Amino acid sequence: MAHDLLHIQGRPYMLVPLHDYRALTGGNNVADSNLPDDILDAVHGRAAHPVKIVRKFRGMTQDDLAAASGLSRPYLAEIETGRKDGSVSAIKMLAAALDVPPGLLL
Repeated sequence: MAHDLLHIQGRPYMLVPLHDYRALTGGNNVADSNLPDDILDAVHGRAAHPVKIVRKFRGMTQDDLAAASGLSRPYLAEIETGRKDGSVSAIKMLAAALDVPPGLLL
């Protein structure tokens, strides 16, 4: 495992790659295993909204995902842009359509 040590305000911190951190902390959940490490790194690193990251990985458009999940495309767009959090039922429907655990999308 590669790592770097840095000091912030006189305190030492260890930097580890995100996929190694997930492995150390149990973040590589078996339910997440259908996604490659680079996608999980992007989701956990919040490179964009998790719904958008997984949707694009699955090769889906917003229209495709909206139809598969039973949500409207405008509502999906609001979730992906962070304007709305999405209800619990909406997140569950999106998770089912994307074949991921709901917790990954939160």
